[in-house]
Amino acid sequence: MPPIGEAPHPRPTTAGELTVDTATSDDWHQVVRWAADEEWNPGRDDTACFHPTDPAGFFLGRRAGRAVSAVSVVNYSDRYAFLGYYLVHPDLRGQGLGLATWRAAVPHAGARTVGLDAVPAQQPTYRRAGFTPAYDTIRYGGRPTRPDTVPPPYVVPVTGSHLDALAAYDRRCFPADRRAFVARWLTAPGHIARAYVRDGAIAGYGVIRPAHTGHRIGPLFADTPEAAEALFDALTARVDPSAEVFLDAPEPRRAAHDLATGRGLTPRSHTVRMYTGVVPPAEGQRTFGVTSLELG
Repeated sequence: MPPIGEAPHPRPTTAGELTVDTATSDDWHQVVRWAADEEWNPGRDDTACFHPTDPAGFFLGRRAGRAVSAVSVVNYSDRYAFLGYYLVHPDLRGQGLGLATWRAAVPHAGARTVGLDAVPAQQPTYRRAGFTPAYDTIRYGGRPTRPDTVPPPYVVPVTGSHLDALAAYDRRCFPADRRAFVARWLTAPGHIARAYVRDGAIAGYGVIRPAHTGHRIGPLFADTPEAAEALFDALTARVDPSAEVFLDAPEPRRAAHDLATGRGLTPRSHTVRMYTGVVPPAEGQRTFGVTSLELG
């Protein structure tokens, strides 16, 4: 598998009987169903938030008009991209369709550093493509305990007046400015967002959304463990207590794992964050839960 290369204007590519081209948001609903079948547990409204981030960065392979493979390569900035949804229909694996789709799609990233979250079994494949492991991310899940305490006054529902400050805070925690994505993510149907505001300044924020199974929290960014705990509790208090909640916590952030286990969640799976080059700076100590494994 070749390293990431430059090709800023991707075109439809035919490999044997396979044609790879950019996917519409309607096309991508099929890919999300594949991801759900693989038990990745995507959010129910993720496509409407993800696809507009870089409409040219979603690729679908078709054979005889049938969707058979996919990958997304989303460019966030001129320095950073994120790869996800690398999938082949389970009935058609082992035929080179994934590799052909990959080769057609990854040039979209150009010279950018590319990140991805790999299942452990695929690490050797991504290493051959030029990716280097950075850290593990642990998915925690379960029915969270709900402390019998009064929520602190610093946790407030997110409104439009918070957007500028939240986008600026998000940029401190993520390797690129993603203001437009944040605006969609905060207001998407079924998404519940809370901010931690102290002395008039944002000190954290979090979002919980309905997934194919239960709910997923992401991102969960905060200045302190206490703020992260308050946000976690405020978010989980807004969903059915019988539903499972999932949080993807970066392995180096010990306080994130203490929060998850302290609220009764248990490890369910793990992925490996990998990159092709130098990652633009971000304040990882504020990350208690990543936004998604599909788009970073």
